[in-house]
Amino acid sequence: MRIAVSGSLATDHLMVFPGRFTDQLLTGMVEHVSLSFLADTLEIRRGGVGANISFGLGRLGLRPVLVGAAGVDFAEYGALLRGAGVDTTSVRVSETLHTARFVCTTDADQNQIATFYAGAMAEARLIDLGDAHHRTGGLDLVLVGADDPAAMLRHTAAAHALGIPVAADPSQQLARLDAEQTRSLVDGAHLLFTNEYESALLRERTGWTEEDVLVRVGTWITTRGADGVSIVRADGPRLDVPAVPTGDVVDPTGVGDAFRAGFLAGLSWKLPYERAAQLGCALATVVLESVGTQEYKLLTSDLLARIGRVHGHEAAREIEPFLPGAS
Repeated sequence: MRIAVSGSLATDHLMVFPGRFTDQLLTGMVEHVSLSFLADTLEIRRGGVGANISFGLGRLGLRPVLVGAAGVDFAEYGALLRGAGVDTTSVRVSETLHTARFVCTTDADQNQIATFYAGAMAEARLIDLGDAHHRTGGLDLVLVGADDPAAMLRHTAAAHALGIPVAADPSQQLARLDAEQTRSLVDGAHLLFTNEYESALLRERTGWTEEDVLVRVGTWITTRGADGVSIVRADGPRLDVPAVPTGDVVDPTGVGDAFRAGFLAGLSWKLPYERAAQLGCALATVVLESVGTQEYKLLTSDLLARIGRVHGHEAAREIEPFLPGAS
């Protein structure tokens, strides 16, 4: 299966506040918030949802096609992505703008406050998905992730016109999208990814019930943090897959992207949804134990051990033949 991942490329500035954001919010004053948090640490890392998902797929042995826009500072980042197995030929490199910036502060409860500067991402709307489709000899799936809203709409329409199944993953951009735009991104998708909050926001934006959404998409995958993942289809029972627990939570940034990479890799190997989700949950926990979204160490033996402990040895045995000997 040849997978294209459209979405943002960014540089992440990750900070840690040792207290709790909620302790600083005053009852009756939430309409006039003016807060400053003194962070203890700062990490500058590579990120962006498109790049993170593509990186994870590459580390699992696939060769995903990354579709997005980067800035004049992309040379080193591009080389690192290619080294991880990512096809970056369809990345548009701006001649004037810098790669997008994600600035995020995480508190002691793993709550996050973040700001995203688009930069070169604004040029993603100029990318023609058809070029990637024809260059690669045909795409089998296009994940439309958080990106410039016009680009998300253009890529979705292009994929439908070309007959390529779409995995809709609007995530952070739901806050920017209006009702009609959200409906356009979701309607007709083969897969729909959200977290719990985004699933509620999506229903509010579209005015659709869960049943209305399921009539329009093939499968709805909802990540629920420590409670795992739920998978629902209009024509089948709900499937709940437990998370892979850890006592070493370091940084939640990029965990959802890692789940998507594992899940899509499993589907590309024609594993059933349950097995794909189990692989995604295991990879998500590996990233949860790391600072940054692409700095994690991936060992096949470790990944299989995590799957075996939580989901059983049969699950690990069925997934094992497809995993590369990553290090």
